[in-house]
Amino acid sequence: MTYLLPPLNALRAYEAAARHLSFKQTAHELHVTAGAVSQQVLLLEEQLGVQLFEQLTRQVILTPAGEAYLTAIRQAFRRIAEATSVLRPEGITSLLHIGVHGGVDVDGLRTRLTQFRRAQPHVAVRLSQPAGLHELLEGKVDVLIEGSLRRHPGYRCDPVEDGFLIAPLGTADCSEVETLRSCLHAVSPPSTVPRRAARSRLPA
Repeated sequence: MTYLLPPLNALRAYEAAARHLSFKQTAHELHVTAGAVSQQVLLLEEQLGVQLFEQLTRQVILTPAGEAYLTAIRQAFRRIAEATSVLRPEGITSLLHIGVHGGVDVDGLRTRLTQFRRAQPHVAVRLSQPAGLHELLEGKVDVLIEGSLRRHPGYRCDPVEDGFLIAPLGTADCSEVETLRSCLHAVSPPSTVPRRAARSRLPA
């Protein structure tokens, strides 16, 4: 049976662009020009007959169709990576690059990442500190642990012990990020009530 598949280069460009939400950073990862990425995405959209991305001022975001298609494509890529890892002695299939804000307790973070490595043995982890929103927007890190940023267009921000875990919407629900979110022990957002005011409500 012959499978009717889009060109692999177009799928790679789409998947990477969904992670970075930037054609420029996708081009950097794939070692091509941003124009080439745009052409590959356009080719894929024409073949599928749907729009996958919406262009904003400084970034692109996924359309509902783009988000739905990404789930299946990511699963397919993961299965290919897992099959390939069987042939590799180290068994590593992917790298999760975590940016860390300067105020985060890195020693405590490394301890919690031990649980992540047990749950995701095929994923290598790299930490970069200090890192901020700029590094995330530029695609230099995959996710960011930041102290105060609660929301940003195109990104999901979840409360964790040291602040907020920020990830592009295109990858926020992938298994690696979901596992990381769980290992960081998500908690309620830090209170915005001043500590002195909070104490004033305690019984005398």
